[in-house]
Amino acid sequence: MQLTFVTTILAGVPLVVALSLFVTLPTWAARAEFAVRVGAFVWLATGIGMFLRERRRVQST
Repeated sequence: MQLTFVTTILAGVPLVVALSLFVTLPTWAARAEFAVRVGAFVWLATGIGMFLRERRRVQST
């Protein structure tokens, strides 16, 4: 669980910053909505990746 959280933060923050450079975000609400939308994708991708990693680890033991 902690590994998933840390990986999501480490991958998500730079991704949100990089993608926000190409989008006009005039208000704080727009910025928050953008971060939530990109963050949801990062969280989902990280969760699936961690699930597959753990499944492979368990099968190899």
